[in-house]
Amino acid sequence: MPKFFLVFALLMVGSTAAMAEQQHGGTDAEQKACARDVTRHCRKLMDQGDFAILACLQENRAKLSKACAQVLANHGQ
Repeated sequence: MPKFFLVFALLMVGSTAAMAEQQHGGTDAEQKACARDVTRHCRKLMDQGDFAILACLQENRAKLSKACAQVLANHGQ
């Protein structure tokens, strides 16, 4: 599960606020917004790294909760 939280650090690269958040992988709200979607749609990929999880979330965008889809959109994903 720790790799899941690193995905949000990758999503947020580029902004000053994001650099501060990288230390713990996104805000608590962002983590909560996508935690269920990752376990529901990307469970098999959780040990394959952050980019695999991000790709999985993008591939399953139509199935994501509104909150998680908004997190991705907010970060240009």
